Amino acid sequence: MKEVDRKKRNADRLKELYPTFRVRLERVIASLEAAQLRPRIQDAWRSPADQKKAYENGNSKLLYGFHNVTGPNGSPESLAVDLLDDDNPLNPGKSYLLQLAAAAEAAGLVTGVRWGVPAKLVLAIDAAIKSKDWSAAVKVGWDPTHVQPTDITVAEAKSGRRPK
Repeated sequence: MKEVDRKKRNADRLKELYPTFRVRLERVIASLEAAQLRPRIQDAWRSPADQKKAYENGNSKLLYGFHNVTGPNGSPESLAVDLLDDDNPLNPGKSYLLQLAAAAEAAGLVTGVRWGVPAKLVLAIDAAIKSKDWSAAVKVGWDPTHVQPTDITVAEAKSGRRPK
């Protein structure tokens, strides 16, 4: 994707996010761009129908998740994004995934980089991030480009609570 198109896509998708999550995600994007990476928000808010497709296709384990959050009037207030490497959207390298996880964690967010990884192998991810060893040979989780808050659950979001 051309740089101007990537930036416009990100700006458009950022509008679909709950404000405090948006601010945190903007920090993640800025951090990755400062490292000469090109993050692209692939998905932010998803309709219930799109979430059901993601669930049925095995891309989500939830029929209602952070991507589906709306405000009282039904407007999108997503609390999740899928933040791809625009230079390698179908097969992001471990370097990108580790840097994404580090930037997300610095902003009070989490990625799916550890999801489904055995506990003893998670230690290697933690060590790579701590030492900034972006070329570490680590096993990554099943949804490593997914970014979401750490200070709220899906159930809380569904009941109207939002992250601070």
